[in-house]
Amino acid sequence: MPSSQVEVIKPGDERYAPLTASFNGRWGSGTPDYVLLPATADEAVEAVQHVIDNGDRFAIHSSGACYEDLLTNSAVRALVSTSALNSVEFDPERSAFAVGPGISTADLYLKLYEGWQVTVPAGAGPPVALAGQLTNAGYGPLTRKLGQLVDYLEAVEVVVVGDDGRARKVVAGRGADDEHRDLWWAHTGGGGGTFGLVTKFWLRSPGADGDDPAAQLPRAPQELIVSEVAWSWDGMTQESFTRLLANFGAWHVANSAPGSRAAALFSALKPRHVSAGEFLMSTEVDAATPDAAGLLDEFLAAVSEGTGLTHREERRTVGWLEHVTAWAGLGGDGWEGKGRFKAKSAYQRTAFTGEQLGAIYRHLSDPGFDNPATMVEIGGYGGAVNAVEEGATATRQRDSVMRLLYLTMWAGEEEDAAHLAWLRRWYADVHAATGGVPGLRGATDGAVLNYIDADPLDEELNTSGIAWHELYHGSTYPRLQEIKAKWDPRDAFTHALAVRRPD
Repeated sequence: MPSSQVEVIKPGDERYAPLTASFNGRWGSGTPDYVLLPATADEAVEAVQHVIDNGDRFAIHSSGACYEDLLTNSAVRALVSTSALNSVEFDPERSAFAVGPGISTADLYLKLYEGWQVTVPAGAGPPVALAGQLTNAGYGPLTRKLGQLVDYLEAVEVVVVGDDGRARKVVAGRGADDEHRDLWWAHTGGGGGTFGLVTKFWLRSPGADGDDPAAQLPRAPQELIVSEVAWSWDGMTQESFTRLLANFGAWHVANSAPGSRAAALFSALKPRHVSAGEFLMSTEVDAATPDAAGLLDEFLAAVSEGTGLTHREERRTVGWLEHVTAWAGLGGDGWEGKGRFKAKSAYQRTAFTGEQLGAIYRHLSDPGFDNPATMVEIGGYGGAVNAVEEGATATRQRDSVMRLLYLTMWAGEEEDAAHLAWLRRWYADVHAATGGVPGLRGATDGAVLNYIDADPLDEELNTSGIAWHELYHGSTYPRLQEIKAKWDPRDAFTHALAVRRPD
């Protein structure tokens, strides 16, 4: 075991179970021989050196909020957890906020707000740690207004392993003259656990200047106007359902220009299976936006136009911090006790096609399937995201207007096969025009790395001819492979969906 003060957690320790438990109940818990819990960057170097010297297959853990079994599969014999690296400090030398990879989203929002009244466009899941979000791009309700989380990455401190098998710390920055800039670039969407172990992120707005901490990141909103609309399936027809989704998509096509007033509005439409009885749309807008209430009214009218549907709405004004540190849930009741799930995703560049709309309706209205804990969450995107030049970050996708998350949850192992098969059929039907997966550079443009799905690796499940790495990385993949070969020549940091070195 490591010789210094690195904590070693083994089976029997009360901390072992929560550190090895899967976020997705399908995978149960991992069975590593031990978990290393470094509290400093130097301890992280020692922890990595130990697993390398010991020859242990290891995985990197932050919050463990992984959809697939990357942390829990039986080949993983050690975990190196960064959950204790969770500080937030202002670094005057870089004029940026130095943030630990293990900090939860809620704590990050809280500390940035209470200390400096600033924020970043991170996600909406309070328990999720920063590391997985940021290295996979990062996305949240402020993304349309402020951009992706990776757009705020000024520098990163990484433990890497050289060809000689020695672990060391490297700091890589955004600056054009930084000799390690390629390693920084790889962490702007190239995926976590692939190039090294991150011990620190520095966050700063692109183009920020001066040394005032409060001017280095965007000001946090003070209040939000929050709306929740519910539609009943009772009396809903295919025509009204598809018109509703078409309207939602058309509004985002027309209102996703960077810097526009409409970019201050974020909405997620969450159609659920008919067995749920109803489904919701959750919308929020910064209350300081000029005529914010009017913008919300215009949006709701556009979504409802021509549907003939009635709905109920609950609207209120809330404090921003209160709202973002309390997860509102997945979109209604009925998800409790269903800890097993499968998720799939897509970027949407255009309005929905008629084929897509028909397939979404067919499966969500399928009378032969009975699970109210099934939905597609259609989230607004674009805006400031699309102001960044493609290739500026490893997150290539810079011209979409929506993100789709297909999700079904269930309770018991005996239900696995039926639910997996149903979701896979649904997804393949929606994307039938492009071989059963989201096509590239058409109406859709690949899948979302934050919503990781291992199915594209399986040739029996992915018969599209589009490789998994094209779905997730597109044209950036060859460059990521070169960086992988340079900074991880021994392939020490790997998992099923990690970037592969070139052949």
